[in-house]
Amino acid sequence: MRDQRLPLRVATLLTGLLECLSFAGVLFGWASLVFVFKTEHYFEELCEPNARLMGNATGLEDCQAQDERFSLIFTLASFMNNFMTFPTGYIFDRFKTTVARLIAIFLYTSATLTIAFISADSAVLLFLAMPMLTVGGILFLITNLQLLYEQGISLRTSFIFISVCSAWHLGRTFLLMPRGHIPYPLPPNYSYGLCSADGPREEEKKTVESQKLELSEEFISPKEEIPRPGQQQEPRSFRSYAFSRRFAWHLVWLSVIQLWHYLFIGTLNSMLSNLASGDRVLVSTYTNAFAITQFFGVLCAPWNGLLIDRLKYKYQEEARKTASALPFGPGSSASVAALCSTVPSLALTSLLCLAFALCASIPVLRLQYATFILQVINRSFLYGGNAAFLTLAFPSEHFGKLFGLVMALSAVVSLLQFPVFTLIKGPLQNDPFYVNVTLVLVTLLTFVHPFLVYRECRQKESPPGVA
Repeated sequence: MRDQRLPLRVATLLTGLLECLSFAGVLFGWASLVFVFKTEHYFEELCEPNARLMGNATGLEDCQAQDERFSLIFTLASFMNNFMTFPTGYIFDRFKTTVARLIAIFLYTSATLTIAFISADSAVLLFLAMPMLTVGGILFLITNLQLLYEQGISLRTSFIFISVCSAWHLGRTFLLMPRGHIPYPLPPNYSYGLCSADGPREEEKKTVESQKLELSEEFISPKEEIPRPGQQQEPRSFRSYAFSRRFAWHLVWLSVIQLWHYLFIGTLNSMLSNLASGDRVLVSTYTNAFAITQFFGVLCAPWNGLLIDRLKYKYQEEARKTASALPFGPGSSASVAALCSTVPSLALTSLLCLAFALCASIPVLRLQYATFILQVINRSFLYGGNAAFLTLAFPSEHFGKLFGLVMALSAVVSLLQFPVFTLIKGPLQNDPFYVNVTLVLVTLLTFVHPFLVYRECRQKESPPGVA
């Protein structure tokens, strides 16, 4: 039976990887979309007559009103991308896999069809379509959209093709995905798919429960260990963790770095146009370079996880051998070792963001190639490190709620990108120097988070008399 189910599981894994690669993360292809939208004259009626005659994507004049309209759409879409993590997570928990996937398919298919059939006269529908698209998800075809457009494939053709791909998602939903949640640990005879009962039988549930008990004894989440003599068990309520200093600084860390990424992506087309003096060929070349680096971001994703895993296993193995083996101090424990393993990841992510911010702030066109590379590496470290930290720093029963909460609150912070963009285009007369300096200084705050986690590790690892 195990051999018969193996092809199904391999097919689910491979098609799932392809689906995530091809249909997730639309926001990171926004620069390519804006280039095409401007070429199609979307919101061009907002431009001054001299800018409209020359064309914003190619001319020397800057169309502030048009750029602000695109920035507002991106701000709304990026906000929904993060904020909707909370309600969509609830939908997945409450209604399970099939219902959640059908909703996602409906959202992004409706969005792609809307974009396919709108024109410059109905461009205002982008305010509806782009948030739906970000919640549904797309990446590969979006990041290559400008490349296709320059080869003569129209915007409508591209999005009609994306809409047709809904058949792929529907097929996976009913043939290669479970209708409910996948149990963990996996029962011996668990099966799923169209002709399956899709769930463990009663006799299998006892096995699952016994395996869960064994796992819970082997792996103890932070805050779940047995307290030392003289120590009291910390409160286990969700509220206590949501209002903890550890969570608050993690929110600051995520929000500041994410704001840099959204602001950079949302203003990239305008920045490249200014640095290239309106040269369409140069803008196209750098936009394509950015799109390609976004695609190869998938190769950067495992690095942060490998770093955390190696450190975690190293520290936990040392902790089992002796009570004072950890480099952070004596009296080590497995859960504290796991928490300590996140410190290098958090610090490295902040350092990468600082380097990315400095490069993005220097108005040199050729330097933006380095900015693109640093941005995609930092982005991979950011979101992988966010999930890893929440997993290792808080009890598993609160992970979903804390993950949804931190993404929703960081989405509120991301709304600052539109007033920042308006400030640059308006009072600062298209000179982002003072804004960039301010944001670089704010980026230094992100180093407080790994420092506090490091100090907490030292305190927890010290003997009661020393701590």
